[in-house]
Amino acid sequence: MEIKPNILLEVRHVHQIYTSGSRKFTAVQDVNITLQESEFIALLGPSGCGKSTLLRIITGLQKPSEGEVLYRGKKLQGVNPYATIVFQTFALFPWLTVYQNVELALKARGVAPNLRSSRAIDLIDRVGLDGFENAYPRELSGGMRQKVGFARAMAVEPELLCLDEPFSALDVLSAESLRGELLELWISGNIPTKAILMVSHNIEEVVFMADRVIVMDKEPGRVIAELKINLPHPRQRQSDSFRALVDEVYGLLAGQTQPESAELGSEPGQPGFTRRLPNITISNLAGLLEYLADKPNNESDIYRISEEFSLDSDQVLRLTEVSELLGFATVAKGDIKLTPLGETFAEASILARKEIFASRIRRLPLVRWLLRMLQRADRHALELDVVKMALELEFPPEEAEKQLDTLISWGRYAEILAYDDSEEKIYLEHFTEKEPLAA
Repeated sequence: MEIKPNILLEVRHVHQIYTSGSRKFTAVQDVNITLQESEFIALLGPSGCGKSTLLRIITGLQKPSEGEVLYRGKKLQGVNPYATIVFQTFALFPWLTVYQNVELALKARGVAPNLRSSRAIDLIDRVGLDGFENAYPRELSGGMRQKVGFARAMAVEPELLCLDEPFSALDVLSAESLRGELLELWISGNIPTKAILMVSHNIEEVVFMADRVIVMDKEPGRVIAELKINLPHPRQRQSDSFRALVDEVYGLLAGQTQPESAELGSEPGQPGFTRRLPNITISNLAGLLEYLADKPNNESDIYRISEEFSLDSDQVLRLTEVSELLGFATVAKGDIKLTPLGETFAEASILARKEIFASRIRRLPLVRWLLRMLQRADRHALELDVVKMALELEFPPEEAEKQLDTLISWGRYAEILAYDDSEEKIYLEHFTEKEPLAA
């Protein structure tokens, strides 16, 4: 086999399939990626598209159901010793100081005791924590704790540095500062790393940092596009070229409104695709529709919504998806435009909005399925666990729980469902009176 000297990593036809009962869930479908030395690549996609799963497969922490991963031309067997991951949670040992946390990584790597001290101090200095060597994690801000995570990851001198949404647990200012500092270390060659692979759902983040963006979509998780980012560093977020790229990526992820039969999908247990309900709040949806109603022609670039509402791209894309599902808006080429129904909702009273929302969600296959089960149930009520178990025939357990929470939240707002937390039961709204129902 010919080994191409500049290629570090090859992902070939990787699939990851999970089984729950008699159902199979495809988390990653036929993914192919090549990563060369000196590249900073970002895996971008909405929550649930398999980005983190793919990262674990790439580093050897998880074996794919199908396909293979090659590192420097050799098939990966077990954990990749040349790669390390920085996770979104800081995962520091709280009883150890900054110095001890970093030194522990060197010890695990087998570095001689007489070398560990100087190298740990050097790494702490490089990430800007000089003076905090003897501080404990509880004394540090979130950004500083993540810097310790970076120092610890670099202690093993990885050829491939993998970042699993490393800034998502930080506040906005800390995240922005740390992005800039990581880029400075990377561009200056001040970290012992030949390539970086970052997972993110933040569109502006990847356009700001990466050389190449691999765009993924969900259900199933798959690559839908690759985009080269040819802007020089430091990148100016307000420049026309930066905004154009952000707009292009939003267009790739948001897609285009499809015919209703394709948009809605099918009910659980029926042939075809059961579409998940995006996790959004009704107040945010109403705010988006009101925002669009005030725009010329009732439309806007999607990326501008992220800027004006201070929402990350994943949240904005979920809101646009719900707007499409309910027929309140259409999406095309990175733009979102209100429909007449969406305009009516934006201008309606509180009670009228509830009625419109109720009529629209009754069309959704997942809502229809739950209402039908409740209509057939004794006293028109079901225990929470029963509904959750039924949803787990369609979705992985964690996702089934999220879908149940969304169904309850939307149903209560629409006044078609009620939920008794003390009994953990879901009811049809008009069967929740205190008086017993007729037998």
